This record gives sequence, C-alpha cells and structure tokens, in this order.
Amino acid sequence: MTKRLNSKHKVDRRLKVNLWGRPKSPFNTRAYGPGQHGQSRPSKPSDYGIQLQAKQKLKAYYGNINERQFRNIYKKATMLKGDTVENLIGLLERRLDAIIYRAKFATTIFSARQLINHCHIKVNGKKVNIASYSCKEEDTIEVRDKSKELAIIDIALANKERETPEYIQMDEKNKKLKFVRIPKFEEVPYPVVMEPNLVIEYYSR
Repeated sequence: MTKRLNSKHKVDRRLKVNLWGRPKSPFNTRAYGPGQHGQSRPSKPSDYGIQLQAKQKLKAYYGNINERQFRNIYKKATMLKGDTVENLIGLLERRLDAIIYRAKFATTIFSARQLINHCHIKVNGKKVNIASYSCKEEDTIEVRDKSKELAIIDIALANKERETPEYIQMDEKNKKLKFVRIPKFEEVPYPVVMEPNLVIEYYSR
C-alpha cells in the first residue's frame, strides 16, 4: 500500500466515513475510528464538535486543503452575493484539481493535484500548474498533447466507480472538457452526506 493510499484510509477511519466512496476503504469493514479506543462507545458530540466534524470532512474531501486556505475560501464565499453555502461549494468545485477529479482524468483528488503540479494540464490553451486555480464557466480544460498517452489517465477514465457530473462536458477521446457551469450544492456527487451549512456555522462563531 502506498503512503498516500494509507493516509487516505486513515482519514476515512478518523472521520468515520468512506469519504470518497472507494470500495477498498477499510471503513467498509471497520466502521470505527483507529487506535485502541476506536471501538469505545462514543460520547454525544457538542454542537461545536458536530460543526468541526463537518468542516474536517469537507476539507479532507477536497484533498486536505490547509486551514488557512480553507478559511480564505469561506471568507470569499461570504463576500459574494447570494447564499453562502452555494458560494462555498461553487468555489470548491471551481478548483482545477476538483474539476480534473470530476472529469475522471484522475482516480483521486490527490492524483489530480499531481497531474496539475507536473504540468500535464492546460486551461484555455495555457499550461496551468496550480491545483487551486479557479476556473470560470465555459473554460476549456485538457490534457497536454505530450501527456495524453499517460497510462494513469487511461486507467482513471476506464474506472467505473464514478460518473462525470452534468456540469462538465466531456470529450473523452481528445481528453478535453468544458466546465459548463458552476454547480449547485445538490448537483455535486458527494458519496457521503456533506453539511456545508454547519461549516458556515463553525466559522461564524
């Protein structure tokens, strides 16, 4: 097992959910936290504890975004017009690493980040190597010509665990996509229940 895979599995057990919906997650067979006290009867969580859990879950899902960066995303969401929950999810789904993951160019959000960091991705014809790059509606995103034969991308595209959501228009043959629109919260295909309203409450304390 690779170090990264082992780390993801620890996240699943710590948060007590199969966060990415993977069939090999150990949480499928060991639905309790890690360590010697993992199977102890849990105490009733406080409101703060429930809010913290919701924040940690959303942060982890998008590749363990660091706290400062995640707080800045929240602050930006509060400054935009409209519903803060929708704004928060929209900002997260506009991230380039999230879009690469949704388009199935990568099997995990972490693998998507690596593809971007290693300069395999172009946005509107220009190379982008920043995973947190914020895409706009109608942006065209594609794998660079030199990278289109990468086996890791072909394996990811052939994986049947996930479907590409409607807000991403795929050209799988040419390994290209269009980010059609910013999705609503209810459209995002989370494999577990996400509670961004509790994340807003956490930061609003």
